[in-house]
Amino acid sequence: MEPAVFDTRRRPLRDLRLSVTDRCNFRCRYCMPAEIFNREYVFLRRDMLLSFEELTTLAKAFRRLGVEKIRITGGEPLLRKGVEDLVAMLVEATGCEITLTTNGSLLVRKAGALASAGLSRITVSLDSLDDAVFQEMNDVGFPVESVLEGIEAASAAGLPVKVNAVVKRGVNDGGAIDMARYFRGTGHILRFIEYMDVGVTNGWRMDDVVPAAELIEAIDARFPIRPAAPNYRGEVAKRWQYEDGQGEVGFIASVTRPFCGTCTRARVSAEGTLYTCLFAAAGTDLRGLLRSGAEVDELVRVVGGVWEVREDRYSEIRSEATVDLPKVEMSYIGG
Repeated sequence: MEPAVFDTRRRPLRDLRLSVTDRCNFRCRYCMPAEIFNREYVFLRRDMLLSFEELTTLAKAFRRLGVEKIRITGGEPLLRKGVEDLVAMLVEATGCEITLTTNGSLLVRKAGALASAGLSRITVSLDSLDDAVFQEMNDVGFPVESVLEGIEAASAAGLPVKVNAVVKRGVNDGGAIDMARYFRGTGHILRFIEYMDVGVTNGWRMDDVVPAAELIEAIDARFPIRPAAPNYRGEVAKRWQYEDGQGEVGFIASVTRPFCGTCTRARVSAEGTLYTCLFAAAGTDLRGLLRSGAEVDELVRVVGGVWEVREDRYSEIRSEATVDLPKVEMSYIGG
């Protein structure tokens, strides 16, 4: 499908991330730190969330504008009751590739239903194989083994799996080689993500970032790897293949090597606000339009108009001045 809309930097709209809940059962410190959210955050009421029918209507409009891939996010999307029904609705309504990102805590019980609904693949967030480190990072005492069981359940159901690990210096960087060792040869693609300054509650500092180049060097020294071509324009992870044929590993260097110039992603929060950048401070209300009777044609006009004036490039201009600017929290719009 040819792109129907471009922004001011000639970037098409290709990817849509739909958040279905702002709730999560983890309290990962880089996303939803417990001391902030348990004390100050008021979660959305059910009536404030977009219904599955409203999400599907939005997806139809984004499809008309050129979207080819839709990722269901949260919070933790598997906390949304019946999310597999939404998957089926999106598959039927759009024909897009439908994916989902999860912390894996509920995946054992949900994997089969998601696969049957037509989910294309699943991404599981897992920041360490060391149980003590992982439990400290998720801050609710959830064990590594249960996430690994979820990954295997997804694989057994026929879902391709990607595993995302956010790396923070002095916290879990020492386990990167162990993660590479564990997942190579399994068919699952491991991707390391630089710790990002999303939102304002995670206490981000540049000193906490482990550059992707450092991880590449360390893994290559143990398991030789070579660069691989991207699967598509705008792919955020730089792909590397193991020279012995045991699969691939990816690196998302959004801090040290920004990829704003090829960003084709839009995000819609759980209550229907459109954001054109992960680091945005403000968005466009689509729920109001939907609930005032707007149909697909009107949504296409509004979303297209927002995208055409988009000029976001936060990561390219990141500086001391921009880091402290107000930004929406990752848990609110997904990663």
